Amino acid sequence: MSRRSLIRLFFAGVFACLVWLNVLPNALALGGKQPAIDAIAPEFTLPTNTGDGTISLSDYRGQWVVLYFYPKDFTSGCTIEAQRFQKDLPEYIARNTQILGVSADDIDSHAEFCDAEGLKFPLLADTDGSVSKSYGSWLGLFSLRHTYIIDPDGILREVFLGVQPIIHSQQVLAKLDELQAL
Repeated sequence: MSRRSLIRLFFAGVFACLVWLNVLPNALALGGKQPAIDAIAPEFTLPTNTGDGTISLSDYRGQWVVLYFYPKDFTSGCTIEAQRFQKDLPEYIARNTQILGVSADDIDSHAEFCDAEGLKFPLLADTDGSVSKSYGSWLGLFSLRHTYIIDPDGILREVFLGVQPIIHSQQVLAKLDELQAL
């Protein structure tokens, strides 16, 4: 059996134990305490590879924001997730929604990732993890795969923990439709 197969088997066993012990929801929230839904989302200003060099959440008052945290540029799951958001970008724009990606990678890495994948939305460099921590999405050296929907008034309306990159963008669009219909 190959080393890769053994690692997969190990993680599958751990996952099965978590499901069996019914602690999976807590395991998915490993990053810390989540901000409260229907409360003001934590404000931030972070460096980015686009525009004037920094982006603040308050820059997007009057728009919906999909704030997604991800572990690392150029990894398979993160690339798939970013590609799906990019593919669906016209649908987000039609819903008056800005996508913002956040990871601990620096702005040079983000610039290369955007160029390589043709991403037309900002990626933010949370190199010290401070913003990831304020959103309960930090695990030591990297951000966890969590997504937050923030309304035009800066109120947190939805949280997605432990997302599946392949279908996640469509799930977010469906939730946006539900929230915007209220």
